[in-house]
Amino acid sequence: MAIVLTHSDVADLIDRRAVYDAVEQAHADLSTGAAANPAPAVLPIGAGTVLPMAATSVRARSSAVKLLSDMPANREIGLPAQRSTILLASAETGECEALLDGRLITAIRTAATSAVATAHLARDSSTSLGLIGAGALAVEHTRAIARIRPIGKVFVWSRSAATVDRFGQLIDDLDVEVVYAESPRDVVSTADIVCTLTPSLDPIVQGAWFRPGLHLNAVGAPPRADHREIDGAGMGSARLVVDSRATALAKSGDVLMAIGEGHLGAAAVDLELGDVIVDRGLGRRTDQDITLFNSVGIGLQDLVTARLLVDSAAERGVGTVVEMSR
Repeated sequence: MAIVLTHSDVADLIDRRAVYDAVEQAHADLSTGAAANPAPAVLPIGAGTVLPMAATSVRARSSAVKLLSDMPANREIGLPAQRSTILLASAETGECEALLDGRLITAIRTAATSAVATAHLARDSSTSLGLIGAGALAVEHTRAIARIRPIGKVFVWSRSAATVDRFGQLIDDLDVEVVYAESPRDVVSTADIVCTLTPSLDPIVQGAWFRPGLHLNAVGAPPRADHREIDGAGMGSARLVVDSRATALAKSGDVLMAIGEGHLGAAAVDLELGDVIVDRGLGRRTDQDITLFNSVGIGLQDLVTARLLVDSAAERGVGTVVEMSR
């Protein structure tokens, strides 16, 4: 028997703190060999691509595949550019345990991963957060990072002032001051921690703006080799940490274009988030270091989040149970 969890089911069940803990442990397991996450294939289909993001985890007793459809033309017809469905299977019997809608899972596990990176890389004294982009990911990132650093001010830039206003309303319950920034440069020049959250084709942040002690989470660029948020000089000047070396070298435009321009050597893309979790000495070494977490997103993050949801759904009787096969 398998459980089907819709977007509404996921919204009712998900525990953001538990996702943070699960993602942190998953990245540590990836570095120690207790989990596996190969780089996904990129399969062209029509005007878009499909990425089957597979992972296995001994701790979670599961394997999973998230089928991510990246369809840029969807925006022209009012649909999301990315859609995803997660299949979770038992590592013991191989049977399908669940099918889950991936939209909210992706947003929350992405923010949780950025928060994990921030916890292990940003200065302990960081009190201000900068956001380039003010949509749903900005809301999730603010909530996630405010749990692990004493954030007092959030500097936000968006092309739309209305989007910033809506962002402020959605985090009104947090004890933070929201400040509208006039440009991405203002955000980078002011905040201790910066998250870039735009589906940018061309760099929206320049390394020339970086200040000593800054931590950045580069999150928003889609998994396409021709999209990036950080210029090559910025990628080459920071202490770079990636979620997965294999994945970054396969589909991070930030990484691939910095390599192509000579700002970054492929051999320098060797420090994964799990390595820093296992040995914090591998990350930030001084308060003057500039650290940059390049977040592409990996199937292992989806797997451990799905595992939490399926276990909770079984306990609470949530979801639709179907018989996939006898």
